[in-house]
Amino acid sequence: MKTIKSVLTLSAVGLTAACGGGGGGANPLASIDAGGTGDPPAPTPVTVTTQGTITGFGSIIVNGVRYETSSANIRVDDQPGSESDLAVGQVVVIQGTLSDDRQSGVAENVIYDDLVEGPVSAIDLSANSMTVLGQTVIIDNDTVFDDDFSPQSLEGIAVNDVVEVSGYRRGDGAILATYVDEEDSPDDFETTGIVENVDTAAMTFEIGGLVVDYSSASLDGFPSGMPENGQLVEAEGDSIGASGELIATEVELEDDLLDIDVDEIEIEGLITRFESTTDFDVNGIPVTTNASTEYEDGSSADLALNRKVEVEGQFNAGGTIVAEEIEFEDEAEASIASLVEAVSDTQITLIGVAVRVDDDTEYEDESSLDLATFSIADIAVGDYIEARVYETEDGLVAARLERDDDPETTYLTGIAMDLDQPTFSVLGISVETTAETEFDDGSGSAAEFFSEAEGEEVEVGGTVVEGVLIAEEVDLDN
Repeated sequence: MKTIKSVLTLSAVGLTAACGGGGGGANPLASIDAGGTGDPPAPTPVTVTTQGTITGFGSIIVNGVRYETSSANIRVDDQPGSESDLAVGQVVVIQGTLSDDRQSGVAENVIYDDLVEGPVSAIDLSANSMTVLGQTVIIDNDTVFDDDFSPQSLEGIAVNDVVEVSGYRRGDGAILATYVDEEDSPDDFETTGIVENVDTAAMTFEIGGLVVDYSSASLDGFPSGMPENGQLVEAEGDSIGASGELIATEVELEDDLLDIDVDEIEIEGLITRFESTTDFDVNGIPVTTNASTEYEDGSSADLALNRKVEVEGQFNAGGTIVAEEIEFEDEAEASIASLVEAVSDTQITLIGVAVRVDDDTEYEDESSLDLATFSIADIAVGDYIEARVYETEDGLVAARLERDDDPETTYLTGIAMDLDQPTFSVLGISVETTAETEFDDGSGSAAEFFSEAEGEEVEVGGTVVEGVLIAEEVDLDN
């Protein structure tokens, strides 16, 4: 039996005793008739533990695999839950079995636990970050905001709002948010992370800069009876002290050894420690590579601290993942929001530009249809889609597709290219400015924009006329 520390919880999930093992042994051979012939052997199920963000439903899609959940044990924040309690963007752990083609599976256990939940004490729009329970939370173009926020972005959050964040820890302890939700009536505040700066006299320690006062807390699972530096813990409390410390009511050790008998492990997350291409951690889990390791969308030279990857492999006897395949995952760099002009099972066309989907594309339906199982198969010509995209040698790929109702405008965000007043391009889409175009909320001019915008990120809103975006407003993000 292979062992792995449940440092998976560092990425917002906690494996508990309720999870059990991956389960599933070989299926028996089909019966053989008297003549010595019979059906071929039934496929041997591949047991798997996978960790990653939810990209869609109908059951649950994680790391490009659709897992059937009809008989799964689903736990949400250490409580029994259901699929309806989960959301696109949340980081989960799934234990179950895979089909031979690795495109579908059956989940036995689905576990979700947020990484931090508490009040927002600071917001830095220029740095795309906020501070929650003393933790730096970084927002990027892939972060999913619950529709409780208006707008659904960092600008829709205010200081003192209580939020729940799912995501991945970076090497410096900051959190890269994959999902942010608003908590109207929180019962407790909590965070999961590595213990630092234990003060046994004051009965405090720190997690990523947050001071945790455990003097009145129930302590669970600590071999010595007390928290120690380097341990992975979940700290919960119902109040914040005068100096901003979390007054903990419960502190639970999360890094007990957990036996998991699985054939395959799939982990999505950030490289949190990097010594070499054969010695690094993903979400705190040790990984090694060898001559047989295959790379997708990159090479071993692209391995680096805080790089987002998906690792597939098996555990060795020491609890290290021996990577069979490493896929590099890119952050969305730009976006297009417009009416769909054409659609197939692999791509949509927006403003004359093809946007491909892949196994990692996230889907969310914010239209009046509100389909829980929304996918490209549900998109029709004339739908209004916001596509968050990144560029590859083969064109644009959608990191996320969101359908909405009643568009107010068509817009683009991305790098301004080919400036030749009054025109320029973004993502290969032609943009034309006019005398009525407003620059930088009215504080700028066309001359200033065209002198400064080449190679800079811009946001453009307007109307499409014969394949050209006629700009009503242009903002230079500098």
